[in-house]
Amino acid sequence: MVSLKSGSRTPWVGLGASVWLQMASGNAFTFPLYSHSLKSVLGFNQSQVTMLGVANDIGENVGIVPGIACNKFPPWVVLLVGALASFFGYGVLWLAVSRTVESLPYWLLWLALFVAASSNAWLGTAVLVTIMRNFPLSRGTVTGIVKGYGGLSAAVYTEIFSMLLHNSSSKLLLFLSLGIPILCIVMMYAVRPCTPASGEDSGEHGHFIFIQAASVVLGLYLLTTTVLDHFFPLSSSVSYTFLVIMVLLLMAPLAIPVKMTLYCSNQSKFGTLGQSVGSTDELVQAGDNVDKTEPLLIPSSSTTNLGSFLESDNVLEVDMLLLAEGEGAVKKKKRRPKRGEDFTFLEALIKADFWLLFLVYFAGVGSGVTVLNNLAQIGIAQGAYDTTILLSLFSFCNFVGRLSGGTVSEHFVRTKTIPRTIWMTFTQIIMIITYLLFASALDGTLYIASAVLGICYGVQFSIMVPTASELFGLKNFGIIFNFMSLGNPLGALLFSGLLAGYLYDNEAAKQHGISCLGPNCFRLTFLALAGVCAVGTVLSLVLTRRIKPVYQMLYAGGSFRLPQCSNH
Repeated sequence: MVSLKSGSRTPWVGLGASVWLQMASGNAFTFPLYSHSLKSVLGFNQSQVTMLGVANDIGENVGIVPGIACNKFPPWVVLLVGALASFFGYGVLWLAVSRTVESLPYWLLWLALFVAASSNAWLGTAVLVTIMRNFPLSRGTVTGIVKGYGGLSAAVYTEIFSMLLHNSSSKLLLFLSLGIPILCIVMMYAVRPCTPASGEDSGEHGHFIFIQAASVVLGLYLLTTTVLDHFFPLSSSVSYTFLVIMVLLLMAPLAIPVKMTLYCSNQSKFGTLGQSVGSTDELVQAGDNVDKTEPLLIPSSSTTNLGSFLESDNVLEVDMLLLAEGEGAVKKKKRRPKRGEDFTFLEALIKADFWLLFLVYFAGVGSGVTVLNNLAQIGIAQGAYDTTILLSLFSFCNFVGRLSGGTVSEHFVRTKTIPRTIWMTFTQIIMIITYLLFASALDGTLYIASAVLGICYGVQFSIMVPTASELFGLKNFGIIFNFMSLGNPLGALLFSGLLAGYLYDNEAAKQHGISCLGPNCFRLTFLALAGVCAVGTVLSLVLTRRIKPVYQMLYAGGSFRLPQCSNH
């Protein structure tokens, strides 16, 4: 039996806690903050540092095991594994950088960074899978929010690094090895499966707007304080005040369940949804004379009734059926799934749409992460020796891309049934222009190009996640989403490790030094990345055309609908 209650506080408590855990799961973005110490303290060359960056990206995105674990264990178990990975991985790196233990072998450091970054996959998977299931009717919106806060994590860590830890790489690694596990232990029990938000709470849209506005304020605040810290010497008291305000802004999403506790939500115009959904043996009454407070049920064997039910204009009935199916109350006959229904991982793996989405995502994030991993060296090569602002700017714009990508795609998919992937197409076209701008190395373009690339990079994340769930369902979403995420480390390996690092070291050797200066350090790399995005753009157009009928089926009438026909 599944109880569907309007205005439940539990999903919102989980969303508030998820913001903090998603922020913690962005610890892989801190690699540029301590990569220079790996190079100077441990004496590595750029290729070695770049390969460590590849370990960072592989660990961050290899989430097949966490995806499987999410279907077998409660979220707190998955979060605990992530906390332990962070403790041991960053702990070993701290021992090396602080010289507490001398002469640790390179392979051990590579493995330690892989384990440390894998905490991202464990934390992020637990958060995203749980929150998507708790808000099945607002997938794009909650994805944009959660992924948006994850995109801000680099700016949060940069603020902590500069104001609290005084630009000490060893202190940062110690902070990561201890702080993340502590946060997980405090928050892990708030992130749990619960009755999905029904969409009937009259204040739900306002709650989302509040959280989005709070995240934008936080992003602007982080960017402003980072710039102030760069240009003006700040006293310890001012720095600590900035950090306290940052923490308060991070707590803003928790104001929603507090408000819902203090002020009871107004009853929905459709009535109170406090009844439970019964077994599938009961019949649904879908006529106009149905009491909307009664359970909305359908016989599992009646495909004719399902089709007529979906053709109903009653949005409440469709959404209630969706929620009931998500909770397992509606069971269907065993057959091959249609796009929009729940696929197993192997069933999804043989679909052309699966691989098209993977390749499009690979082109976008694989090229973008190459710039992120080498952002410090790119800045130095073009004359920006203090790259703190550069990283903070990229982080803020990454956040803007994630938040806006989820929100904008949600609006157009419901009002125009436009597939979300069209926004991947547009942003990859912009990325082509941005890479050419990087390659030109014109004066004054470094920060502009970094900002634009950050936005486009962020959009890729917030579009891929809900698209994968809409095409292949939520049941095995953790595994499918994490396989898609392999596009990030694969791109890092090919474009960052094997291409950018190799070309950089060759150019540095021509200059008879370890560091490379000038536009030639990354010019060929940027031209290659522009070519990758050109291919990604073409594939994205093909994918968008293929799945257009699927979105027309799923979102006919502006509400998520169960599929009633196959479009293979």
